[in-house]
Formats: sequence, C-alpha cells, structure tokens
Amino acid sequence: MVPRVQLPPEIQLAQRLAGNEQVTRDRAVRKLRRYIVARTGRAAGGFTHDELLKVWKGLFYCMWMQDKPLLQEELGRTISQLTHAFQTAEAQHLFLQTFWQTMNREWTGIDRLRLDKFYMLMRMVLNESLKALKTRGWEERHMEQLLGLLTTEILHPDSQAPNGVKSHFIEIFLEELAKVGADELTADQNLKFIEPFCRIAAQTKDSLVLHNITRSIFETIVEQAPFAIEDLMNEVGVEDMSEGNEQELGELAEKPCEKPMRGSSRGAAVDLGEEQARDDEDSAGPVLQFDYEAVATKLFEVAGRQDTPSLNRKRLYKVIRKYVSPKACLFPEDDIPEKAARKLQEGRRGRKTAKRLPKCRLQNTTGRDEQEDLHADLSAGSRRTRQDVATGPTAPQEQTCAQGRRGARRRRRRPRAGARAKVTGCQEPEIKQKRTQANK
Repeated sequence: MVPRVQLPPEIQLAQRLAGNEQVTRDRAVRKLRRYIVARTGRAAGGFTHDELLKVWKGLFYCMWMQDKPLLQEELGRTISQLTHAFQTAEAQHLFLQTFWQTMNREWTGIDRLRLDKFYMLMRMVLNESLKALKTRGWEERHMEQLLGLLTTEILHPDSQAPNGVKSHFIEIFLEELAKVGADELTADQNLKFIEPFCRIAAQTKDSLVLHNITRSIFETIVEQAPFAIEDLMNEVGVEDMSEGNEQELGELAEKPCEKPMRGSSRGAAVDLGEEQARDDEDSAGPVLQFDYEAVATKLFEVAGRQDTPSLNRKRLYKVIRKYVSPKACLFPEDDIPEKAARKLQEGRRGRKTAKRLPKCRLQNTTGRDEQEDLHADLSAGSRRTRQDVATGPTAPQEQTCAQGRRGARRRRRRPRAGARAKVTGCQEPEIKQKRTQANK
C-alpha cells in the first residue's frame, strides 16, 4: 500500500478555504489566522512568496463561494484584517504584494455578478494596509515601501494589472486615505502619497490611466478644497474655544430660549432637524489637507521633462492652471459682500454666454439696442401724425409721409422696358437729339 503523502499546511488550508460548505470555510479562516500568528511570531519563522500565493488562492475562492451581501461584507472584513496578524512589516508587505498579484491574475475570470464583492475586498484590503501604516506612526520608510509596492503591482505601465483593477484603485485611493489619516496627516505627507500618481501621469501612454488619475486624484483635490478650508476653520474655532470663548458661546446658546420662535415647539424641532440634515448632506466627510502651490510645482516639474509625451504634458498643464493661486481662483467671493458676489457671478455668466454664442446670435444681441431705438423713432412719428390729424389739415407731403408710416407699403408699378417718362424741364442727351433730327 502506497503511503499517503502529507500536504503542506498552506495547501491544506487553501483546499478547506475553497470548500463548498460555509462552516468549513469559516473554520479554515479562523485556523489560518492562528497559523499566521504562530508562524510569524517565531524568530526563524515566516512565509515564502509561493506559500502566500497558495494562501491567497484559497482566500480568493473563499470569497468567490460566499453569497448574501452582509455575509460577504463580514468575510471581506475578516480577510482584510489578516494583515494585522503578521508580526513583522516585511511579512505584511509580502502578504499585500501577493494579494494584488492574485487579483491581477484572477481578475479576467471574475464574472459580472461577482465583481462587486471583489471591488469591496480591494477597498477593505487597501484600508487595512493604510491602518497598518498608521499604527507605525506614518514612518517615511514604511510609507515609501507601501507606495513602491502599489506602484509596481498596479500603477506602473509594465505591471500585469488589468484596467479594472487600475481604475478602481485610483478611484478609491484618496477616499480610503482620508478615512484613515485625515486627522493626522500633514500637507507634506499627503504630497508624498500622491507623488507616484504624478510620475505615472507623466509617463503613461495609456489615455485611460491618465484620465482616471487627473479626474480621481488631481481634480478631486481641487473640488475638495472648500471642505478642507472649512475643516481648518473648525479647528481654529475649537482652539479659540479652549482659550476662553466658552462663556460667549454659552450666552449665544441661551439667546434663542429667551425669544421663542413662532409656532409650536414640535415645529421648531422639525426645522432644526431639517437644518441638521442639510448640513449632513453638504458635508463631504473627512478631507485631506494639501499645499496647492506645492502640488502645482510638483506637477510642473514632472510635466516639463523631455521624456513626457505631449498629450500628457497638455493635460497636466490644464490641471496646473486650476492649482495656481487657489485662493484667488477658488474663493474670490470670500471677502466680497453677498450682493457684490452675485453681481460678479452674473457678469461672469454673461461673458461666458457671449463667448459661446455664434456670430449670428451675437449680431442679433448687439442689434437689439438699434432695433429699440428704431421702434422708439417709429412710435414718436406715429404720435406726431396723430397730433397733426387732430389739429387740422396738413400739407400733402406730410400727409403722404404719415400715411406711409402708418399704413402698409404700396407696391410701385414698374415701367416697361424701353418706355421712359418725359419730364418737363429735362434735357435729353445729345445722342438722342441727333437721332431725332436725323429721323425727321
């Protein structure tokens, strides 16, 4: 009898993770966590690259077999939190690297009905990787290691990442980074996080990647600038409160109680609830702080290189124009009263519509004043004729003018060819005089 070959524990776990029964898969996930903690805790322990690829193969099909959205979300959270089970930064780095390699390899085989849960898994793994970076105090060495991993496996033109993985990663990067580090990261640290995107935007020859980076990274930063400034103002307000403004705020809070609003108290509570709901809708969640001038300088430096394609350079220059002097470009109405700001906006809209109108429409708009003047003259002439009719008979010339103004134009009768009316007192040409004398 042939002895049974003992399989490595990684393959055994992978087979159980891809089992048909949910109970078997759940037990395999718990055993995998304990196995990771025990193996990475030893000094000589650790996983190889091939072993972690086998583990991720089983985890991938464990997610593949899971149904029902709530259970998928719970399983995705459990799988992503396996990142914290590794005791060393090098083991975590290898675990994340093999995850993105597995997603790149298996992405083309995912059907349309299973895409959403793998999108969710990618988001959760990215979030947990940033949390692991946060637990290490956002050290520059670990930050560069993580950014290098993401650039090599996803963003770089030589990577094997499909367009779906690239597009989704670019779309969710700033959002997940804001969720994890919006309260702690400085503007310089945030600039380091987007430096790989600046380099890839200048180097890539894929127009889809260029469009996604400019839209989801650079233009999103500009769009979130008002919320970022609002967060700064709130932080300044909190500091002022801690310095001694609590009494003034208490007095302001007591003033509405002295003068109750019209209507019942229930209606007032409803109004407050509506205002709070509007504020919640207007808020954009956590927002990252950026030094816009530094971002524009970095983009200009990358776009100005000789090896940058002309299409990428033009696109980056358009983005740079939005970053130049953001205070003047984004918030011109901050120091202006409301009426003046409205007039300024209306003037801008008028200029924009005038630029967009074609020449014929421009001629019509510019000729309106002339038409109004012409209508004014006609109305004045009609008033004069009415006054003249009321006073008495007028000269024949004035009557014909008035009739011509008030009535419809009469069609003139054209004379036939060769017929010419003889007018008394007019001299004929010399040629005609000679002809008439010769005929006589």
